[in-house]
Amino acid sequence: MYEFAVTPAITQIRRRGVEVSEVAPASLAAELELEAGDRILRVNGRAVRDYLDFRFQTGGETELTLDVLKRNGEEWELEIERGEGEDFGLQFENIVPRQCANECLFCFCHGNPPDARPALSFRDEDVRLSFLYGNYTTLTSITEAEMRRVIEQRLTPQYVSVHATDLDVRAYLLGVDKKRADIRSKMRRMLDARIEIHAQVVLCPEINDGEILERTVRDLAADYPLVRSVAIVPLGLTRYNTDARLTPVTPEFCRRTIRQVKSLQRELHARLGTNFAFLGDEFYLRAGMNVPSRRHYGDYPQIEDGVGMVRSFDEDFRRLERKLARRPPTDAANIDGTILTGKLFAPVLTDLIANLNERFGTRLRIAAVENDYFGPDIVVAGLMTGRDVLAARDKIEGGFVILPSVAFKSDEPIMLDGTTHEELQRRLGLPVRALDFEGFARLFA
Repeated sequence: MYEFAVTPAITQIRRRGVEVSEVAPASLAAELELEAGDRILRVNGRAVRDYLDFRFQTGGETELTLDVLKRNGEEWELEIERGEGEDFGLQFENIVPRQCANECLFCFCHGNPPDARPALSFRDEDVRLSFLYGNYTTLTSITEAEMRRVIEQRLTPQYVSVHATDLDVRAYLLGVDKKRADIRSKMRRMLDARIEIHAQVVLCPEINDGEILERTVRDLAADYPLVRSVAIVPLGLTRYNTDARLTPVTPEFCRRTIRQVKSLQRELHARLGTNFAFLGDEFYLRAGMNVPSRRHYGDYPQIEDGVGMVRSFDEDFRRLERKLARRPPTDAANIDGTILTGKLFAPVLTDLIANLNERFGTRLRIAAVENDYFGPDIVVAGLMTGRDVLAARDKIEGGFVILPSVAFKSDEPIMLDGTTHEELQRRLGLPVRALDFEGFARLFA
C-alpha cells in the first residue's frame, strides 16, 4: 500500500514567493484586486516560500503588509486591516516537493516498469508534505532551516520512516552511511519541541524483522506519547525489482510476524494503554487471517498507510447496511454492475457484497484484477492499472464498472500506467465509476 501522490510541478524552477492560483469572488483578496498569477513575496517583511509560510505568517494577524509581484510585473505593497479570523479567499500553487537523496534498498520506484510515467519515479522527502498529507520522510537530509521551520510553525505531526533503530541495519536499508542514517538527535529535537511523530517500518524479511523489529518498536515506544504510533507494513516487490538482497513476503512470514507483534502489543497495551505498533492489513490478508477488531486500532493513527483500512471499511459497510434496512433502495435490481478490485481485498469484499445482494436485491459482482503491470506479488487495489482492468473485461457483467478511486490520481483522472478514465470507458464500452466509500453509498440513495 504505497502512495504515488506527487505534485505535478516537480520540474518547476523555484521562484520568489508563492503564486496565487485562485481568488474567491467577493473575498478580501478580491477586494484587494489580487488575481491568479500574482505572487506574494513577503508578509510583514518576512519572505514567503510557499502557502504554509503565508498561512503561518498571516495567522492571527489583523494588520498586515503584503509585498506582491503582479502577473504584469508591477510590484505592489498592500497595507491591510482584516477582521479577526477573516479568510483571504486565496488558493495557491502546489508545493514543489524536495527530492529524496537516499537509495533505499526497497524503494518502490526501483520497481517501476521501463515505460512508467516519469512522475512515478520521483521520490519526495519533504517535511511540509509529511505534515500536510502524511507522506513519510527519513530525516536523513533535513536541513537546519527545515528543522527550525517544523518547530517554529508547529508542523506536527511528522511521519518518519524509521525502518530500524539499529544504525547498521538502517544505513543498509537506506543506502547511506551510518552518520546520515543516525537521526536520533533530530528526532529528539522534534520531540523536545513537542512535535509528534508517527513512525513507519517497511518490514523486509531477513533484514529488519525478528529481533531488529522488536528492538525498533521498544526504542520508539520509550518516547510514547510523543512518538504516537508505529506502522509496520510489508515489503512490496514488483517483477522489475530483482535485487537479490530482498526476500519476498510469504504467508508464513506474515503469520510469524503477526505472532511476534501480537506479543509486543499485549505488553505495550498493558504499559501504555495502546497497542502502539500496528501491522498493515496486508499482513493479515496474506496470512489468511481476519483483521483485528475496531477496538484494536484505537483512533486509526496510520490508516492512510493501510493500517486498519479493511476494518474501517467493514465498519462503514455495516453502517450502510443498517441505513438501507431502514430505507431500502427503491430500484435495487438496476444496481447491476461489477466492482473491480485487487486480489488481496477481493475475498473480503465478495462476502460483504453477497450479503448486500441477498438482503436488498442488488446485483453487484466482485472481480479480482491480476496485476500484470507490476507483477503477481502486487495485489492491492490502489496499484491497479488500466491495462490490467482491460485484461479483466471478460469478468465484467452488468451495466457499469466500479473502480476504487485510489486507483486514479487524486487530482487527475489517470491511472498509474497512463490510462485515462475516458479511455477506459471507451474501450470497455461501459460507464466506469471511480468511487470512494461515500460515492459507493450514494449508489443506493
